[in-house]
Amino acid sequence: MLNRPATDLPAVFAALSHPIRLAIVERLALGECTVSELAEPHDVTPPAISQHLRVLEEAGLVVQTPEGRVRRCALDARPLSEAFSWLVRYRVFWEDVLDDVEARSVSEGADEPAGSSSRRATAPEASPPAPKPKHRKRK
Repeated sequence: MLNRPATDLPAVFAALSHPIRLAIVERLALGECTVSELAEPHDVTPPAISQHLRVLEEAGLVVQTPEGRVRRCALDARPLSEAFSWLVRYRVFWEDVLDDVEARSVSEGADEPAGSSSRRATAPEASPPAPKPKHRKRK
C-alpha cells in the first residue's frame, strides 16, 4: 500500500473558493481537456489561467500532462472525496446537536398550557424591585 500525504483540506477549500477555479473543476469533472479549452469561457489572460491551474494543482485537484506544445489537464477527485468526508462528519455532528435542541424544546413545551407555542420566544418574568437599602444617620 502506498503512503501518500494527507490532503491539505484548507488548500482544497481555498482552491475551490474562486469562481474560475470552481468552474475549471466542474469542467474537468466531465473529462480531461487542454488548458486552452479551460481558458476559453473565461475573460482572463493566459497567465491568469496558469495561476489558477497552479493553485488547483498544489491542492492536488488537477494533474497537468504535457503533450508536445499542449498541456492536458485532468481532475484528481481524491482531495474532493476527502473534503466531502470531512463535511459529512460535521454535518452529522450538527444534525445531532440540532436534534438535541429540538428534543429539549419539545419536552419543555409539553409543560406549557394548551394553546401556547413552545417555539414562541417569551420575555423572562420581571422580578419585584429590590428593596432600597436603609441608611443610618451617623451621630
